[in-house]
This record gives sequence, structure tokens and C-alpha cells, in this order.
Amino acid sequence: MTKTLQQIITIGEAISHPVRLKLLYLLSERERYIYDLSKELDLSRQVIQLHLKRLEKAGFVESDLRLEDNDNRAKKFYKLKEFDVEMGIDDLNKIFG
Repeated sequence: MTKTLQQIITIGEAISHPVRLKLLYLLSERERYIYDLSKELDLSRQVIQLHLKRLEKAGFVESDLRLEDNDNRAKKFYKLKEFDVEMGIDDLNKIFG
């Protein structure tokens, strides 16, 4: 399936930052709560949230809001989706040809 220019840009932007690549790596190990990712990377939850939104928009991760048994607050967990990044000449021909 060929990709649109916007799809290629969204994917490229999503994987163009070292923090987002590290998030993909960490999520490949197991699903995680945003607070855990924040501690692991020593970045604020707000910064991590922005990076995760970019990855989610590009289709690399998905989130799940849940209530924990021992805590009445909703927590958002993130997990890695199966993905394969590929761009071919067919994609470019469709866009520019």
C-alpha cells in the first residue's frame, strides 16, 4: 500500500527525535504508565505526553485509560503497536509523479 505525503511526514516526524526512539525501545519491553516513563527518562510528564501523542498519531503506540484496583484515579498506559517503517519509490511516484 502506498503512502500519502502526509503519512510519510507524520511517520518521519514521529521517529526523528531521540526521546521518541527511546520511548519506542522502552515500550517494546512492556506497556508502561506515563509516570514510569517520565522517571526512566528523567523528563517531565508533560514532555513525555507530547512525545507519546506524536507517536500515537503516527500509529506506533496506543494508549489505554484504566482504573487501578488500589487507586481510584484513572491512569493512562501506553503500549507499542506492531509496525514496520518503509518507504519506496512507488510512494514517491504516487505523490510527485
